[in-house]
Amino acid sequence: MKCPRCALILSVAALAGLVPATTTPAVAASAQPAGNTTSLIAACRVAATIPVGGVPMWIAGNYRIYVPDSEGPGNTVSVIGARRNRVIASIPVGSAPAGVAVDWKTNRIYVANRGDGTVSVVNGQTETVAATIPVGGFLEGVAANWKTNRIYVAQERTVAVISGQTNTVTATLPLTGVAPYGVAVNPWTNRIYVANKFGTVLVINGQTNKVVATIPVGTAPGFVAVNPNTNTIYVTNAQSNTVSVINGQTRTVTATIPVGTEPTGVAVNRATDVIYAANVGDNTVSVINGQTNAVVATIPVGLRPGGVAVNWKINRAYVANAGGTVSVLAGC
Repeated sequence: MKCPRCALILSVAALAGLVPATTTPAVAASAQPAGNTTSLIAACRVAATIPVGGVPMWIAGNYRIYVPDSEGPGNTVSVIGARRNRVIASIPVGSAPAGVAVDWKTNRIYVANRGDGTVSVVNGQTETVAATIPVGGFLEGVAANWKTNRIYVAQERTVAVISGQTNTVTATLPLTGVAPYGVAVNPWTNRIYVANKFGTVLVINGQTNKVVATIPVGTAPGFVAVNPNTNTIYVTNAQSNTVSVINGQTRTVTATIPVGTEPTGVAVNRATDVIYAANVGDNTVSVINGQTNAVVATIPVGLRPGGVAVNWKINRAYVANAGGTVSVLAGC
């Protein structure tokens, strides 16, 4: 069965030169939400295209955006100044960096390195690696819980739990018959959501480190995002061309949203309740109204988009394109 990671492993030539900032109009919206969101979606556009090089697939951030060169030769993380729309630093990390997460409270960035089974801990103030944590295995997604200062890393058949205070692995959760990929956290409920590529989402109690629910979703789920304000979880299903919407309280799928072709990355703007799903198969981003669960715009972006990150304070979304760029969405 094709998996999201396999679909994203590409052979992309290096860019010939810098990609200038561009503005791309949105494709006609399939629906319009009620309320103030309508005027915002109408202005949704690609405000800039930032060259980062390599083959980025994952992305995370808050005031700064962090983009690992997931499939390229660089073994680096590019740092983008959110207001400048340009790369301001490049940080050497471990081999084949993949998943990345930001703990805004400690200003630490965690990078899962597939090639050597480690997690690089980056100091967000100095933009240097402060620690390297041996985890082992083939690492995928990573998520940080700022309330508990714990970090969760998807491995081949397990999820590793890291203490942000000691930079050590404090627990390893064995998972039978699953293939963990994307990870997300709701810090308010202390629940961790892990996409299992075999068609489910695992719910982990962060206090006990136990799986408390297994939720069936679509085919080949990959990335996960949480809106902590509404306790809603969003999961992209690459082979179903859908996004599953999960109620965090009832642990049930409440909606299944058709999006573009082969959705991968997903992120939530918790201030506007807008969800972004990147579609690697047709080079677009589906913009979803969280109140109506309707796709309200489809935005063309760069080559084979993967991960998505949001800076909710300035209402910007950042899309990692495997062609070596990051698309900046504004007005959504």
